[in-house]
Amino acid sequence: MSAGPDTRPKGRVRRGREPAPRRVYQQVTLTEAEREQLRARAAELGVSVPRLMVALQGVETPTDRKQQVAELFEVRRLLATVANNVNQLARSANISGQVDAGRRLEQTLGEVDELLARMREMTGARR
Repeated sequence: MSAGPDTRPKGRVRRGREPAPRRVYQQVTLTEAEREQLRARAAELGVSVPRLMVALQGVETPTDRKQQVAELFEVRRLLATVANNVNQLARSANISGQVDAGRRLEQTLGEVDELLARMREMTGARR
């Protein structure tokens, strides 16, 4: 009985096959300290040292994507919090006819600006 995909250990995911086989072998000379730094960084990211070295040239790893998705969810949560604050301010202004929480409004608008800047940085959007 062969092991199916359900029996594979969770965590690391194998990279897909490249259209052309890899034929280049690169040898790197390191100090003991450099080797330990590479191993520690690779372990922290949950990848092998060779995959980390490939990632350093700009290839996105699954770990990078997971971190980006987690950060996007955090930004989404923060935007929901800001939207709730804006709704509370609008409700207060509609009931009383005036905005009596000027400092709170400025703080909320500042948070919106920060979140928008963060989203633009993450997505590469200009506006």
